[in-house]
Amino acid sequence: MADKWKQTALLVIDMQNDFIREDGLMRVDGGKAIVPNVIKVVREHDSLGRDVELFRQHLYSAGKVGPTSKGSKGVQTPNCIRQTVFDAVALDYANVSVILMPQLLLHLMYMLVVRENDSLGRDVELFRRHMYSAGKVGPASKGSKGAELVDGLTMKERDYKVVKTRFSAFFNTHLHSFLQTEGIKSLVIVGVQTPNCIRQTVFDAVGLDYANVSVIVDATAAATPDVHVGMFS
Repeated sequence: MADKWKQTALLVIDMQNDFIREDGLMRVDGGKAIVPNVIKVVREHDSLGRDVELFRQHLYSAGKVGPTSKGSKGVQTPNCIRQTVFDAVALDYANVSVILMPQLLLHLMYMLVVRENDSLGRDVELFRRHMYSAGKVGPASKGSKGAELVDGLTMKERDYKVVKTRFSAFFNTHLHSFLQTEGIKSLVIVGVQTPNCIRQTVFDAVGLDYANVSVIVDATAAATPDVHVGMFS
């Protein structure tokens, strides 16, 4: 099972301020609502362990960084997901699903796909070029606030960034070569559709013979809902 996830990459597409914030130059309806679903949930403890279970308190002391102390690195252990599922079933939730276990997440490759456009729009699609001009900051212009990752989403040590200028994450980038070198056979895709970025990335991935291509709809926003039709695997 772990080998399967070692062969899977998560593509996070266009999660940048200009597409997410209320004042973004190309705000996507529903984009802000999916941010919590895209960002990993973390657990943060008091540095002295005053808010952890009794059997863990010996791991915390003054001058010692305990597991998942606020501001430190850590993972979710040992029974958090299992107990959450038990409680959800006991509370009569109709459907409870576990997508990935934490140990499998460690093997998943994270790919952040972003736009960093030329300030004059010379590298964007023709229909967008009117949004760029001298003295005017266009959407996701390189170095602008709008091109930065949305608040809460940050690059980590094992993450990889791909810069694209057109719809598809594969068009005019070295993404496919990189994924093939890493032995990636399956893709999970989240992010925003601006306006056809996710759909075209899926089409290209299928055309390039990736074994499984999945879109997590709850972590995806688009101008119209029909773009998701036919994207499930």
